[in-house]
Amino acid sequence: MNNLYMAPSPHIHSGDSIGRNMYGVLLALVPAFFVSLYYFGLGALIVTAVSVASCVLFEYLIQKYLMKEESTVGDGSAILTGVLLAFNLPSNLPVWIVILGAFVAIGIGKMSFGGLGRNIFNPALVGRVFLLISFPAQMTTWPVPEVMSMNYTDVETGATILTLLKEGSGDLPSYAQMLLGNRGGSLGEVGAIALVLGLIFMLVRRIITWHIPVAVIGTVFLFTAILHAANPAFASPPVHLLSGGLLLGAGFMATDYVTSPMSRRGMLIYGVGIGLLTTVIRLFGSYPEGMSFAILIMNALTPLINTYVKPKRFGEK
Repeated sequence: MNNLYMAPSPHIHSGDSIGRNMYGVLLALVPAFFVSLYYFGLGALIVTAVSVASCVLFEYLIQKYLMKEESTVGDGSAILTGVLLAFNLPSNLPVWIVILGAFVAIGIGKMSFGGLGRNIFNPALVGRVFLLISFPAQMTTWPVPEVMSMNYTDVETGATILTLLKEGSGDLPSYAQMLLGNRGGSLGEVGAIALVLGLIFMLVRRIITWHIPVAVIGTVFLFTAILHAANPAFASPPVHLLSGGLLLGAGFMATDYVTSPMSRRGMLIYGVGIGLLTTVIRLFGSYPEGMSFAILIMNALTPLINTYVKPKRFGEK
């Protein structure tokens, strides 16, 4: 029996929906995707296409044949997971490893919890970290940018900015190269300007709020500025902001609706935690990059933040 609820006017409809927001985020990622195509060519196209197709296929099959429920692949969440997973991978990664990462992202990171809205960890990062731990050599072999390259696996490779910082060797790219994307790294992390444009688009469209991105970026800037002032051997804040997956993570993965806190104060705490953990792992950990681990750790703390950081109830003084 369907219940009909009636209430007096006014009635407000925000126009928001899962599909609208998911496709809005995908639209915001388009500039970064074009940058990756420009610098990594065929490899960027293959890795992204395989990742998206695999995520959509695995979600459809799991829902239809294991969960015995109607497919929701049309809401765009599986496509977004595929794009974000691809954006965290090198452009020369073998296809079978990309497919395996997509299976882990969807099958373990998302559907094992019951599907969209129930997962406690960002699915794309679950897939990415699984691949990083399982295939460290393939996941840390970064192609050198070659404009519109038609090569895929047979490419020249080099170190990322964070690897150079960790090893203390080699000259860093200029700020212009970091902004424009002419540097080694995963598909989606190289074009800083493109990522900032996408972030601004999402803020203007109110797909996300400013709290998490500003908290993450501000914390990393402040922490690295203090360390750089105390010891110039530590890289300056702009280098940390423009290198690695900081902008991609802060704007597009830490802000995931399901795995981030609900209250604005909770979002700020969550963002500060990600910024601190990222900086600590980058500077003092074994891995050059800490963004993925930081977000997953704070994903695990989100239920705790939601429990202890709540907005006031309506009418409460």
